[in-house]
Amino acid sequence: MLHGLFVTGTGTSVGKTVVASALMQRYRLSAKVRYWKPIQTGVERDDDTAVVRYLGNCGEGELLYDGIRLSGPVSPHLAAELNQTHIHIPELIRLVEGLPSTNWVIEGAGGVLVPLNESQLMIDLMVALQLPVLVVSLAELGTINHTLLTLEALRARALRIAGVVMVGVRNASNRNAIEHYGSVAVVGEMPELPNLTPEAVALWANAELDPSGSLRSYFQ
Repeated sequence: MLHGLFVTGTGTSVGKTVVASALMQRYRLSAKVRYWKPIQTGVERDDDTAVVRYLGNCGEGELLYDGIRLSGPVSPHLAAELNQTHIHIPELIRLVEGLPSTNWVIEGAGGVLVPLNESQLMIDLMVALQLPVLVVSLAELGTINHTLLTLEALRARALRIAGVVMVGVRNASNRNAIEHYGSVAVVGEMPELPNLTPEAVALWANAELDPSGSLRSYFQ
């Protein structure tokens, strides 16, 4: 059984990779943590593992590079088709089975219902991994609907929800609505960091991410 968190978002480009970097910065002092991006599309222009290596100030032993790597900045199922391959969840799971015990920070691609192949979605990978899920959402208008839909999809698959991190200009009304209607805790509000550096991410993570310590139990 794996330990750690699966980081998903309400959509693409919501800040999952920066939040994953913050988790690495926040918890490595108290536990062994390792980052993994099982599926990466658009590899000709994006490399989230490299971003986490930098922003998370990670050593090589804190990163797993194996996984599906596809060209084309599109949905995984389409990228696989364009690259004449197929995404098999069991093959991805085998990449982490048998590895030395660690606490994972696993980042998904896009949101929970992103297609992986003709019959499976990103949420099916989450079910296979059986990790608690941390949802990253934007703080702006529209986030209530997007976040509640994501939470509902996760609960429909009986997945544990660790909390929500909101990214952008703080909006107390949106936060309160998500916590109330979603029956979930917002465990962090990350502003748009003007200087996106490892130091800035570490400063925010250690001061404002999970101030109550509710996520700590997932990294033990």
